[in-house]
Amino acid sequence: MRPESATPSQPPPESRPRARRIEPQAQPEAVALAQDARAPTVAEMVESVVGCKWSLHVLAQIRAGNVRPGTLERSAPGLTHKVLSERLAKFLRFGIIERHEIAARPAHVEYRLTPFGERFAGIIDEVERLQQSLAPNDAVATRTT
Repeated sequence: MRPESATPSQPPPESRPRARRIEPQAQPEAVALAQDARAPTVAEMVESVVGCKWSLHVLAQIRAGNVRPGTLERSAPGLTHKVLSERLAKFLRFGIIERHEIAARPAHVEYRLTPFGERFAGIIDEVERLQQSLAPNDAVATRTT
């Protein structure tokens, strides 16, 4: 057995280097919103919603009456919980939907379109109608980015 004095000793607690907390990196969208304190314009909202693969689907499902998160998540194969949560948070932030906590047993959450959300959905309908009216061989309809 080795004597106590032969073992290397640790520095006293006050002289040990402290662990630093690493902050998660902010999402580009969150950084943009933090830098720009004003509310997004309707054009920015349309761009954000139309530019996302799942936003139109989630919005259409809420309009169709699928208002619970689990139902929304099951409505499309490949739609993950994380992505759904991000889309719902964006819609809440934009004022397109509102969250209702239902106190029934079991307690649950439902999402509904706001009056602004109903009007906003009309814009999305017009975009879809425009897309459907274009001929399949039209250069605008077939252009890829």
